[in-house]
Order: sequence, then structure tokens, then C-alpha cells
Amino acid sequence: MATMTSPAISIPSFAGLKASSSSKATITTNTIKIAPKMAVKASLKQASAAVIATAASVMLASNAMAVEVLLGSTDGGLAFVPNNFTVASGDKITFKNNAGFPHNVVFDEDEIPAGVDAGKISMPEEDLLNAPGETYSVTLTEKGTYSFYCAPHVGAGMKGKVTVN
Repeated sequence: MATMTSPAISIPSFAGLKASSSSKATITTNTIKIAPKMAVKASLKQASAAVIATAASVMLASNAMAVEVLLGSTDGGLAFVPNNFTVASGDKITFKNNAGFPHNVVFDEDEIPAGVDAGKISMPEEDLLNAPGETYSVTLTEKGTYSFYCAPHVGAGMKGKVTVN
């Protein structure tokens, strides 16, 4: 069983800091009681490092957001899985060949936000993903709803919809 002594946390005070480069600043430490038999002490340098590391982790995680959509269901069905989903503007969407290929991803020019060029976000209809694990990725930035389909299997109902917030 661990025992913690000194029931306090040290918090740096910036009261002595000045903008002038000619004078030396001093940092004092105030102690606040937070719980019996528990203590947390950190220098300004350690606290700053923790804040910077946390901010960097959040930024990297937010930039790494992605959605993976399977082309063909695990049981061999001709479907996008998921076939209706939501992403944030700028999120990367990766379509991955899974089953029942060949597949492609074509955005319906009549069912995308105004001003978006379907040709720039779609695979050419004659291009196909022919092997398991092959991928096509797209990043959508314009908010709205986008309908897409697989050209070889649209007649079988292989369609999907993504909403960009």
C-alpha cells in the first residue's frame, strides 16, 4: 500500500514577472491543500511540458481523423459498409476493397453540394479496384450531403451517402 504525505499542490505564481529584460523575474510557489495525504508538486517547466505535449497530442489526433468504408460486406454483399455516415470537413475517407470486387467510387454530380466538382472527388468510372485491400481515398471539405455509388454495382443497389459537417 502506497502512502502519500504532504497534502498540498504547488502552483507557480507569476506576480514577480516583468516584461523588461533588465530586471530578473522571480517565481514564487503557493501551496493549496487539496486532500489529506496527497501531494502533487511540479515545476513551471514540467507543467509547461505537460501542457505542450497534451496540445500536440490533441492536434495530431484531430488531424488524423479518418473513416474507412468497406467496398463489399464481409458476407460478400454488394454494399458500402457503412453506407450512410457523417464526417467533419477535412476528414479523410478511405474506401477499401473487401469483397465482391471489382469496385469503384463515383460521386453523383446531381447529389453533392453546389460548386463541388464530382469529377475531382470521384474515381474515373472505368478505373476499378480489383484486389482485396486496394483503396481509394478522398477528403471532402465543402459541408453538405454527398451521394456516391459503385458504377459496376449501382444496379444491385451499391450506393452510399456521406454528410460533411
